[in-house]
Amino acid sequence: MYSFDASSMIHAWDNYPIENPHFNALWEWFAEQIQEKNFVFSQIAFVEINNKIPECGEWLKSHNAEIHPLSADAILHAQAIKILLEIEEEAYTKGVGENDLFIISIAKIYNSILITEEARQLILPPKKSNYKIPAVCALAEVNVPCKSFINLLKE
Repeated sequence: MYSFDASSMIHAWDNYPIENPHFNALWEWFAEQIQEKNFVFSQIAFVEINNKIPECGEWLKSHNAEIHPLSADAILHAQAIKILLEIEEEAYTKGVGENDLFIISIAKIYNSILITEEARQLILPPKKSNYKIPAVCALAEVNVPCKSFINLLKE
């Protein structure tokens, strides 16, 4: 199962326009994956998508996209990651934000591969609070597989 970050769904929508007939096969495949529950979304990511591109949110709803809610378990996982990253209170820096922690946590709970366009950091910053989504996912304590949309397409 693949859980989409808002960045990847927005990337797909913007770069592979659904109205372009050259991409019909891609969007038919995407719809099939949603129907088969292979592509899912956290409630947090879905709200971000719907707020930024309402027509994309409507398309996802019309294909009965599975939306995973923010559960108490996800909040606890996010809090543990926040502590691991040494983020104090609401002092988020250049790394992941609170929504990112929830999105990662929901992917972990559902044993999903997280699809994100968040930048890969070739050299990790000294402060873990500056880690982006892929670096956080790669931490042994988090252990959430993570890849970009283009890498998903290459599979």
